[in-house]
Amino acid sequence: MNVFEKYFTIWDLTPDGELLRTQSSCLLPVRYKNIPAMLKIATISEEQSGGLLMLWWNGEGAARVLEHDHNAFLIERAIGSGSLVSMAKNHQDDEASRIICAVVNKLHAHKTPPLPSTLVPLSHWFQSLESAKKQHEDILIQASAIAHELLNAPQDSVVLHGDIHHGNILDFGSRGWLAIDPKGLLGERGFDFANIFCNPDIDVALQPGRLEHQATIIAEMAKLDRSRLIKWIIAYAGLSAAWHFEDGSNPEVALAIAKIALSILHP
Repeated sequence: MNVFEKYFTIWDLTPDGELLRTQSSCLLPVRYKNIPAMLKIATISEEQSGGLLMLWWNGEGAARVLEHDHNAFLIERAIGSGSLVSMAKNHQDDEASRIICAVVNKLHAHKTPPLPSTLVPLSHWFQSLESAKKQHEDILIQASAIAHELLNAPQDSVVLHGDIHHGNILDFGSRGWLAIDPKGLLGERGFDFANIFCNPDIDVALQPGRLEHQATIIAEMAKLDRSRLIKWIIAYAGLSAAWHFEDGSNPEVALAIAKIALSILHP
């Protein structure tokens, strides 16, 4: 608890829940001026960059940063009872996708200069796919080729969240649905919608016809060309599979999504 103690004093905080440690941060629910908040200590640079991006968004589409100090961020806490994961699993998948798109559209619309200095070019992330395609599934070669096509001729580049999925957009009660845990990238806006198709779990993601149906809904809500969105799904799914290969986890869902999307792109 020592890592939090000085912030109890300087920000006048009261603990309000159990400490959670992840590979990238330490999180503690607190009360701040009688408001529920989350005190987050970033333990890696990516999390610190994400906190600075949330500060730049200034509460527009993302949780508001109430206080910050180097790698410490005091963030408003989600208090609503809604869950996009639960919605997607319980016959409200379309509505969940529309909510996600509305939030992401708001994030992408924020362009107040100067941009955060810690943003990473989207192309840097795809180096993992380039490495993985040499050792693994043939489908990664196809995904890599499509990623090169998209990255070499980007359209409508914006500040990207980088990890949009059902668990990273939460119900903040009267504040509505807001994003948390951004990575902080700079690139084509279509990328931010691709991970929706790999989530919220294998049962939903691989439902027959789900990808085709959601692609139509999301392309309409996000005002994207549907075919180009399909390409981003393939590129992202290939990248996700590459990450799974890197850390020794199961790439099953990512590879399956890439194959389905390829079959739609090239029927």
